This record gives sequence, structure tokens and C-alpha cells, in this order.
Amino acid sequence: MMKKRVAIVTYYSSIVGEFYRQQLNFLFDNMLQIDTYSFANDSLREIEADLILVSHYDMYLECKKYIKNNSDIVMISITILKEALERIKKIPRGSKVMLVNISADRARETIALLYQAGIDHIELTPVYPGIKDPPVLDIAITPDEERFVPRNVKEVINIGNRVLDMNTVVDIAVKMDMGHLLLKDTIQEYFNQIVPVSYGIKNLLGATSRLTDQLDMLQQIVDDGLIGVYPDGIVYLCNEAAEKILGYKRNQVVGSYLYELTQQALFQEVIENWQPIKNRLVKINGVDIVVSALPYSNVEERLGVIVMLKKYADTEKQQHRIRIQAVGKGHVAKYSFEHIVGESKVTKNLKELAQRMAQSSSSVLITGESGTGKELLAQAIHNASPRSKYPFIAVNCAALPENLLESELFGYEEGAFTGAKKGGKMGYFEMAHLGTLFLDEIGDMAPQLQVRLLRTIQEKEIVRIAGDVVIKVDVRIISATNCDLKRKVRDGEFRKDLYYRLNVLPLSTPSLRERIDDIPLLFRHISRNLNFNFTLTPEAMEVFQNHDWEGNIRELHNYVEYLGQLNKDIIGADDVLAILQSSNSVSSTIGIDNRELNEELERAAEKNKSGYFFVLTELERCYLNRNRTGRRSIAQAACKQGVFLSEQEIRTILIVLEECGIIDILKGRGGTRLTEQGLKLIPYLKKKLNGV
Repeated sequence: MMKKRVAIVTYYSSIVGEFYRQQLNFLFDNMLQIDTYSFANDSLREIEADLILVSHYDMYLECKKYIKNNSDIVMISITILKEALERIKKIPRGSKVMLVNISADRARETIALLYQAGIDHIELTPVYPGIKDPPVLDIAITPDEERFVPRNVKEVINIGNRVLDMNTVVDIAVKMDMGHLLLKDTIQEYFNQIVPVSYGIKNLLGATSRLTDQLDMLQQIVDDGLIGVYPDGIVYLCNEAAEKILGYKRNQVVGSYLYELTQQALFQEVIENWQPIKNRLVKINGVDIVVSALPYSNVEERLGVIVMLKKYADTEKQQHRIRIQAVGKGHVAKYSFEHIVGESKVTKNLKELAQRMAQSSSSVLITGESGTGKELLAQAIHNASPRSKYPFIAVNCAALPENLLESELFGYEEGAFTGAKKGGKMGYFEMAHLGTLFLDEIGDMAPQLQVRLLRTIQEKEIVRIAGDVVIKVDVRIISATNCDLKRKVRDGEFRKDLYYRLNVLPLSTPSLRERIDDIPLLFRHISRNLNFNFTLTPEAMEVFQNHDWEGNIRELHNYVEYLGQLNKDIIGADDVLAILQSSNSVSSTIGIDNRELNEELERAAEKNKSGYFFVLTELERCYLNRNRTGRRSIAQAACKQGVFLSEQEIRTILIVLEECGIIDILKGRGGTRLTEQGLKLIPYLKKKLNGV
């Protein structure tokens, strides 16, 4: 009999394809004719095969033009050996480890695989050939790519090539009519050696009519609850996971009518209509269960129904893990209540009240002047709450235009607008599911967005821009503002109903003027963090304590940094008076109020101070050279200097600078130029941005 043909298509090299070919020959007793193709070495040509293996859908689209006939397609899923996983688990908890692979995509893919396999005790950083400024770390993990590991690494853990996972092997066996080989000792042993990553068996169930023996083997492999039902509704198969989910022993389930056991009419519905159901939420024995049921038949008769069960809570956890993999590990709260420095009565009262509020899931509204530590307090509340293990995502409502802020908060579907990413984008509400969303400068949110935010808080669900799917979200809202929201409500600039939704648990951060007793402690704390070792005389400290502190803690931070540059062991009152007078004279010279400037800079540059600093520097350089510039030229300059700044970010910065009167944006291709006011302000603005 002629061997069935399999084609393996890879991106990077035929070496990977050859590795998979050897695996399949071993597992299927050399009963397949296997050819390998690669984009990297231009080996792609006309592909004629019964089955084509590709690693993802985009690759299939690229090689589709080479496929001669209507071949079956299998998307390759990969995993690692259990032995390799055990070696990774021995790395000390909290270690920072590099994951080295042949490219950035492959490195990130392997990191996601390890996280999905349960590696959550170490922090993984992708490293690959050509990476700029690779991290200096002692430990590296690599899937047989040791040649790319930096020389300074002390310990290298080679986990070997990633291997085909269970679902891929099962899919190949079914599509090649070799399902009987799944019972072989070699495949059974292989399944026992690998880390199971994929759980689905739907393709297997829909492709063969003689499944009973295979299900006996597969039912112990999958993590979902699995029940086999005859066409008359009697259960003939129940795996261990289904026992735990249903709360019954196997001997109580097998031989019973599934409808009578669960009292769920949907099982009768599937048998009567012989139509599948997918992801129905039902309650069995008081537990929320997600149910899918798939009838299967051959040409002559109905054979039965396969029912897959999963606890809803487990589904939520799995979705959260997927979200974490999708957005990375950057959305975390760094600060706790221990980072709030101060022993004054007002500071202690604030911390005690906030700690009690942390145990609730109600919305918190933090008010206070600019520079008083509102985001630090929000992070501390999150870290002291039951949501601390889930994401903390902060967004400045004043830093983004209305349409951009809406897409960031709620996400969008593919094709929603010009420039929308392929496949769409997850919004902050989805990313923050089960965690906390911090909305800074909430008072500057546009009216239309206020309406949408109110509905999201009330209904606990969102719909992406241009989407039609309702997505449930469980997010705690902490918002902050330095404006008088009550006045904005009275003036009709902020919705009253939204205000009361946000202001369930109000907190007010005190200004530095209200916590004078904390200034010595804060001064020492900031000095230590900046590695300065000077001392203030009592007279100098008294001068500081009598200052009006319009810029609050940020202003104090700037003064400490300035005094540290004097290279004096003792700082006297004269030194402090000099810097305070100098600061006041600069403000009066440029004709701008210190507090207004600080607030403007916070609103405009809170999340991207380095970006604003670079754009201002480039605008100043072009002005002095008598050149005009635009966002594209600035983006090119940033790329040349190794500054990561997108055209969209530059466009947002330029719009804000124009609104502040710093620049004029000319129509057409006229570019951008500094105004007379901007030319006077730019040195001071750069100094403030670089010092904040």
C-alpha cells in the first residue's frame, strides 16, 4: 500500500522540519512519507501531500499558493519534555532568567509555553541574536540554541528542542486513518514524557466512527471532564476529571441516564436534535459548569454523544492566564503601604483608612493636589487587596485624545478604523480582568467616554469598538483627580451619576503643607534613594518646612537632587534659600505659575516624560538650524538615536504642545515650528521634564 504523504512547512530552517520528521517517523513506525519545506532556504515549491503541518495560520496563508490539492491542514502545537520542566522548576523562586532563542518571536513563544506549563516562580526575559542591550543575567534557558547565549551567563539550562504536543499527534493519527496507533506503547510512553499543553479532542471525535477503545486511553489524558453517552442517553464512559466536576463516583455515573443524573434538559435536546452545543453555562449540583456536547455518527447510524465539562471558575482562571500571556507581565503595582513615607497624624490616618478600603471591591476616588502621590496610594491599595495577584493597569485620561483613549480602554476589532491592528486589540478593561484599573486625571475625560465608562461600571461588561460580542469584566476602578470634581458636576462638565459611581470610597491625599512634620523623614528617604550623603542644618530644615510647597513631593525631590549636586557634606540655610529664590525667579521671568506648570506637565507627560523631552529637544535643534520638522522626521531621528517613540505617540505629544501654545502645527506639509513663547519656555520645560 502506498504511504500517505505529509508535508512539514517551517519558517527558519529545514533543521526544525527534519527534527519533526524524525519524531513522526518514530511515533508512526515509518508508515508516512514525510517531506520538509522551509521559507528560509527557499525550498518552497509545489506541495503535493495528503496532510500539511504548519505552525500557525499566517504561515498557511503564505504557502497556500504552493499547495496543489485540497490537503488537510494541521496547526502544529509544541511543548517540552517533563524532564526539562522539572529542571526549570529547580531555579530559585524570584530569579530573573533570560530565554534565548533564534528570534524575538520564537523567544516570546517559548516564554508563553513555559508560563502555560505552570512556570510562574521566575521572571523570563527574551534574548535573541541582534537584541540591543541584552540583559546581564546569570541564568539562561534555551531550547537547544546555546550558540546564541551571551558569554557572561554563568548557568545554561538547555531544555532541548520543543516537541510535538499531544493534540498534534492525535490530529495527525486521525487525519491519516491511523487512530489505532495511538494505543501503541511508544506513543503512550511519549505522551507520558511530555507536558500536556493542548486539551481539545473535538477533531478526533468528529473524524472516526470507532472511538470506544481510543477514548478509554484519551479520557485519562485530557484535563477536562469527559463523558460518553449512547444515543439512548445512557452513560458508558466517565473520566476522573468528570467525577470531580460532577461530585459523583464513576460507578454512579456509568449506566445512568445523563438527564436524570444532572436534571439538565440540554442533554435531551442534543440527543433529540442531534446537533452539537458549545460552551453552555449550566448549574449541576450547585456548581456552575461550562458544557460542550458533540454527537458523532457513521454513515449508517448514530453512535453517541461526547460531553466535555469544565468548572466555570477554572475557565475564568484559564482565560486570565491567557490574558497575562497576551499582555506580558508589565502591568503590576510596584508600591505598597510601606512605600508611603511619613509619621505625621494625617499620613497615619490616610494609610489606616486606605488599608481598610483595600479589602473592598468598591470604587475609590482619590483627590489631592498634583505631586501628592495619588498613583502610589492606588498601587498600595491594589497590593493590599484580594486582587493583588491580578493586573494593575494605570491610564492617564488627560494624556490621550478622546478616540485614542476609547480604543485603549475598550479595545477594538480588526478593521475598526484606519491603522487598526490586524486581529484587533484587547482593551485595558479586558487586560485588568479580576484586577484593578487606575484612571488618573478622571476629571479630564470627555463626556462621551464618561457615558461609556458609566455603563461599563454598571453592567460589568464591555463591547470592543466595531465589535458585537459582549465581554464580561470584573474590574475594580480606582480613579484620581487634582481638580474639583464637585464643581465640574455643578458646571455640567462631569456626569453626576458617574461621579457618585466613582466616589463610593473617597480618599484625599494631603499636600506637603499639611504634613510639615513628614518633611525631614521624606528628605532623608529621597536622599538615600538618590545615593546622596549630606546633612541639613536645623536652620536649613526650618527654611524647608516654612516653604509653601506648591509642587509637593515632586518639588521636594527636585530640591534634594539639586542640593546633592553641590558636593557639600553640610547644607546650610543660605544654600536652601538660594535654590528657593532661584526657582521663584525663573518662574517670574518666564511668566508662568509654578503650580500650573507642574499640573500641565503631569497631565501631558505623566506616562511619557522621556518622549516629551526628546520631542522638545528635536524641535529646539531644528529651530536653531532654521529647519521645520514634523512627526515623521522626529520619528526618524528617534530611531537613529535608539529612542523608542512611535509616530502616533509623537502626534499626541505635538497636539498637546500646540494646545499649550508651545508650537504651531502648520497645514499640509508645512511641518511644526516653535512659537515665541515656546522658544522662551523650552529650556525650562526640558529641565522640569528631566528632573521630575
